[in-house]
Amino acid sequence: MIALKKLWNVYKYLLIVIPIFLVHLLIFQKPSLESAAQDFYYSIPFLYLLYIIFSKIILFVIVKVSEKNFDNTGMTFLVCTTIKMAISYFIARPILNAPTENTIEQANFFFIFILYLAIETLITIRLLNKKQ
Repeated sequence: MIALKKLWNVYKYLLIVIPIFLVHLLIFQKPSLESAAQDFYYSIPFLYLLYIIFSKIILFVIVKVSEKNFDNTGMTFLVCTTIKMAISYFIARPILNAPTENTIEQANFFFIFILYLAIETLITIRLLNKKQ
């Protein structure tokens, strides 16, 4: 029961992403940006879905580690984040190596990555501060 309560407290922070996602989609409804969005290698909803899955997995692991061995929580966060960054690099390679320079798509990709990284970091900080 305690684990479910902790997970809910953690996941409610991910609800911050919903309004940001909606604003992000609305921005790309402008005619000047709509054509650029159609040429994206990965769609915006796909990237948000991908990173919410990554975040849920990472946060689930961090909460479980903090329950079993609190001293390893910070190191677990660093390891999970490193793995996520490596996977993200391989996902971003087609965008980075595209024959045409698409800075809007690159900025989109890294904005979404940084958004989820910031949320995960804030949640981990809160978990770490609760034990002090």
